[in-house]
Amino acid sequence: QVECAILTIFPVNGRDYIALLPLDENGDNEDGEVYIYRYDNSQGSPVLENIEDDEEYEAVADAFDEMLDAAEYDELVNEMQPIYSLTMGLTNHAVIKAIKQALELEQTQMRREYLPDSIRKKYQLAEYNFALKTIHFPKDMKELMIARRRLVFEEFFLFILALRKLRQANDITKNQYPMQPVSATEKLIEGLPFSLTNAQKKVWKEIKRDLAEEKVMNRLVQGDVGSGKTMIAILTLLEAAENGYQAALMAPTEVLARQHYENILELFQTHHILRKPLLLTGSMTAKEKKEAYEVIANHEVDIIIGTHALIQEKVKFHRLGLVITDEQHRFGVRQREILSEKGEEKEAVHVLVMSATPIPRTLAIILYGDLDISVIDELPASRLPIKNCVVDTNYRPKAYRFIENEIQKGRQIYIICPMVEESEQMEAENVLDYTQMLKTHFSSAVQIEYLHGRMKPKEKNEIMERFSRNKIQILVSTTVIEVGVNVPNATVMMVENAERFGLAQLHQLRGRVGRGKEQSYCIFVSGSDKKETLERLEILNKSNDGFFIASEDLRLRGPGDLLGIRQSGIMEFKIGDVFMDANILQEASEAANEILKQDAELLKEEHQELGRYIEEYLTNTLGKINL
Repeated sequence: QVECAILTIFPVNGRDYIALLPLDENGDNEDGEVYIYRYDNSQGSPVLENIEDDEEYEAVADAFDEMLDAAEYDELVNEMQPIYSLTMGLTNHAVIKAIKQALELEQTQMRREYLPDSIRKKYQLAEYNFALKTIHFPKDMKELMIARRRLVFEEFFLFILALRKLRQANDITKNQYPMQPVSATEKLIEGLPFSLTNAQKKVWKEIKRDLAEEKVMNRLVQGDVGSGKTMIAILTLLEAAENGYQAALMAPTEVLARQHYENILELFQTHHILRKPLLLTGSMTAKEKKEAYEVIANHEVDIIIGTHALIQEKVKFHRLGLVITDEQHRFGVRQREILSEKGEEKEAVHVLVMSATPIPRTLAIILYGDLDISVIDELPASRLPIKNCVVDTNYRPKAYRFIENEIQKGRQIYIICPMVEESEQMEAENVLDYTQMLKTHFSSAVQIEYLHGRMKPKEKNEIMERFSRNKIQILVSTTVIEVGVNVPNATVMMVENAERFGLAQLHQLRGRVGRGKEQSYCIFVSGSDKKETLERLEILNKSNDGFFIASEDLRLRGPGDLLGIRQSGIMEFKIGDVFMDANILQEASEAANEILKQDAELLKEEHQELGRYIEEYLTNTLGKINL
């Protein structure tokens, strides 16, 4: 392996090629040698193909020589080259050309700077038009980081300011759906075969207080995997129903929505609660949906559980008083708003947001600025801690023997792969091939199936239904099972290529086991022996505490990790990463507070441009960010 610097990416006959400069141990290219490879970035991750022995090599090398004279070569050696994500038939050169044309057009219609001078000076922020041009074509790394800092700050700042504006509106929104404490919820708590934890009791008390107050509730409940958030959601739904209102619970997937529906149905039947929930999902037939719409509109049901189907225009609620969104980071802020506006005459309803995403509290306060925050920071005493191990691929035979023993005890297994099918672009385990391999390894008595996001909802539901009834012993899946799936009999989670997932995501996956009375295990298989990779995975090995894991992940990666190219996957900003850019996030939060303290309505002359921009942002951008 030789360390190289990118010289340029250039097209020949509609295909991209990359010229690389091999560097010596001092980082120099003394002999002027250049390597040329075929370059493909159409799948989102760059792939280089050696063409030295191909017929095309000579023609490509000639094209490269013709393209560059000595002066251009020297200029390129010292210049940074942008590399873009591509799609089939689009070359990097074509994108560079289009970006340059767009920037030239932008020059004639330069955007007015909306950040006040005082903020730019205090936080050392470049001018917007300079940052926009420089992020694409920087002279050097220093310029690139200056441009990126401005754009990351701007992304966070606008988001936070918009949330603060929403919070201001929430704080003066009158509670049109007051709810008083009812005996049905207390009877349900008393009849449960377990006691609520102290943390659950505290959060339930906060929610009951919110529902009865003068202003409408907007509350986030953060709780680690298995902390009992679902029970709190059920109590809140029942409280609303007993007060004569409809209540809706929106889940991010059909599998999870159906699971909530069946759990609530069973719980209500067991405890003789005469409230029947209704399920509404996208895969229902047109006839089933029409019937559901009528039942909802006529208030024949009080509790409605569903997916994004709940926010369709055709759904007309009657006296909707409460909306709960489960696993909030899967929804755009706007989707949450649409559902909360389905109250009588669009009066804002009570909103409860449930999230198992472990975000350190310092970041959560900023990112969920429009919500009050409750934390369930205690697991039920009956929960056995999961036993973990981080291993390399040589451990697989031993892992399979262990899995076989667990199956003989009647238990079930999850195996997670990062990919659906084999790809030339990435060396990693995939669901389809792995399933076939396991079928040759285990006896035919062991039922092995796969699950992935490309399958139709009906197929996914059938597989999960069979797995929940132990008709499938090993389920090979992508991260589609990460959110909320509940099969208490599953005791082993084995994650292949664990190095390819974020720690928070791995912790979410691990939360699919350890839900029953038996001891559960998690095996993280790393395909990399890099020291920093193993150090990250070791955090999961030592702890089952999601909030500790998130804090450690933040500490290890460090704010401002080079270019922020590895997105956390939790907060989907375009350029900023809430973990790696945590210091910029903090500064953007301070700046937003500072401005609103001086001028809450943004009416001062120096803030008017910002005020106009925020209105535009609230309309066009905020709802697209998933939190």
